[in-house]
Amino acid sequence: MPPRLLLAGPICCRPGEARNLSSFDVFYLSIMPTTDGSHDKTLAALGVTRPEQLAFLFAEIRARFDSESGAVRDETAFKQFRDAWLGRKSGVLAGITDNWLKPATPELKRAVGAGLNELRAHVDAQIESRRVVIESGAEETALAKERVDLSLPGVVRPIGSRHLIRQVFQEIEDIFVSIGFSVVEGPEIETPYYNFEALNIPEFHPVRDDMDTFYLELPKSGPGPLLLRTHTSPVQIRTMEKQKPPVRVIVPGKVYRRDNPDATHSFMFHQIEGLAVDTDITFCDFTGTIEYFVKQYFGPSVKTRFRPSYFPFTEPSVEFDVSCIFCGGSGAGPGGATCGKCKGSGWIELFGAGMVDPAVYGFVNYDAKKVSGFAFGMGMDRLAMLKYGIDDIQVFFQNDVRFLKQFP
Repeated sequence: MPPRLLLAGPICCRPGEARNLSSFDVFYLSIMPTTDGSHDKTLAALGVTRPEQLAFLFAEIRARFDSESGAVRDETAFKQFRDAWLGRKSGVLAGITDNWLKPATPELKRAVGAGLNELRAHVDAQIESRRVVIESGAEETALAKERVDLSLPGVVRPIGSRHLIRQVFQEIEDIFVSIGFSVVEGPEIETPYYNFEALNIPEFHPVRDDMDTFYLELPKSGPGPLLLRTHTSPVQIRTMEKQKPPVRVIVPGKVYRRDNPDATHSFMFHQIEGLAVDTDITFCDFTGTIEYFVKQYFGPSVKTRFRPSYFPFTEPSVEFDVSCIFCGGSGAGPGGATCGKCKGSGWIELFGAGMVDPAVYGFVNYDAKKVSGFAFGMGMDRLAMLKYGIDDIQVFFQNDVRFLKQFP
């Protein structure tokens, strides 16, 4: 038996809108069955006896499906929603089949079957559409989680810098390259010929005592004695063997000597040597070149001087001094005390140099009567210590980050 009409007075059609019941409304509501859990009841229990009443039932169920479908936002909710409508035992469509279609009277069975097929097609289509949306959204969510947000600040990691020795080398290289010199390098393991003999230092020469170095232990059938080079001068010989004048090169690199480590000595240190050979090169050319380098490196206020010296591969040979960059050449330290860097002399010994000994040209097949040149050698570690006020050469090799950070 259809439910009795319980409403009277105005009814709401849209939010905020009301109107009085018409005769059609009264008739419609009189045949309107309830749809709450309607799929679990038979049509007889719902009071449905005429086919026109089925249209309202299916419309209400469809509206409920659309409402629930719109609320599904994630994969878990989607699976629950799908099972609630398409489940074989407890799904809404299964309930309509068992409770409406199977026990329906012949008069209602055709209408129920048509409505159920239409509802099933709608449910299947909407669930598939919702599945695509959910999976697409899940994929986008996963991609969003994995995507790097470039607008966020990154992880700040410490950035390394060039070692101070490398910075000094670069500065020296730039100065000499600007006046026409090239940079060449050579092996750190040398033969006695290139390290000594070709530089006019024959066997048993006393100078070898000052260049005592490390020899490599090799098999007796090996190529002969090898040693760690004591200076970068062997590269000058190798360059002149391959290249005819004019030659203008600087040779940087590591060298090795058997010195006991202390504040000013190390068994391994860095050296840079220079060589210029051409026709009509004089001591004045050498002086001008060195003056230019020193003033570019230490500043235009420094003064220079030469002192006679001896090196087996240069003749004449000189020691090159600069005015003390710490006391300005006055020899006085803070508070009127003696300058501790120059010992009160006002001068600091910088490096040795001289004109290439003609005997050296004989080892590289240069004509000593037609060419001349100059050579010099300086320690890059010492130059760095002087310019940056460092008083211990060992800090260059200890890899203390606190020291290295001072020279970014």
